[in-house]
Amino acid sequence: MQQFIQPPETSSLAHQVRLALQEDVGSGDITAQLIPEDRYSQARVITRQEGVFCGGPWVREVFRQLDTRVQVSLLVKEGERLVAGQTLFRLQGPARALLTGERTALNFVQTLSATASHCRELADRVAHTRVKLLDTRKTLPGLRLAQKYAVTCGGCHNHRIGLFDAFLIKENHIAAAGSIQAAVEAARKLAPGKPVEVEVENLAELNQALKAGADRIMLDEFSLEQTREAVAITQGRAGLEASGSITRKNLVAVAETGVDFISLGTLTKDIQSLDLSMRLIG
Repeated sequence: MQQFIQPPETSSLAHQVRLALQEDVGSGDITAQLIPEDRYSQARVITRQEGVFCGGPWVREVFRQLDTRVQVSLLVKEGERLVAGQTLFRLQGPARALLTGERTALNFVQTLSATASHCRELADRVAHTRVKLLDTRKTLPGLRLAQKYAVTCGGCHNHRIGLFDAFLIKENHIAAAGSIQAAVEAARKLAPGKPVEVEVENLAELNQALKAGADRIMLDEFSLEQTREAVAITQGRAGLEASGSITRKNLVAVAETGVDFISLGTLTKDIQSLDLSMRLIG
């Protein structure tokens, strides 16, 4: 299971930006053409609210693809906490390019910063425990790698990236395979180096998953009492991941049970975009 500490590789990032520009610019920015082609300007982008910054590489790529004459000066670092009114970056170059790229650049930053900000808030809540908060595959289509990178900028961690890098054996997989033991054995034979996680719904299934040798066990919709009992039974023989019906209200209580991980689809899907603004200053 991969942990992003750097942005996605250049080809992936460039592809994301290319699609976003095609969607927005299409056959051409007709409004920007009202401005003389030789006019150069400067601009600054501010945040109207506090949060955590993420998305600088996407800003650079947006303007690289539009016009290499645009100079991007990032004034904050990835993962840096922001205050309302703070300037995030400055731009200098052809006015047409600045205005054409404005919305695409801000869309990336407002979305990725929102993800990072939400993750930082929740990570801070459980910082007194040893638990790691994990994202899921509940990401915006086409922005999987970008959002998972933003998760790490906010101090949380990545679960599997997709269906290809780790096994997650759920109820239907178990039913089709015949048993937890059979499913785990089949996974080991199919891809010996891949992590194997089993989702369980009760303590009896937990014991079956432990006997089968699962690397990690997901406790699905366990109560706090059941989760604490699962920790006592497991005694470190497998990683324990709590999942299901976990909210801001009970997050700390779940973390304090002693589980190793808590997976939260909300890290990437229940986010509110950071409020940004760009203004030409010359």
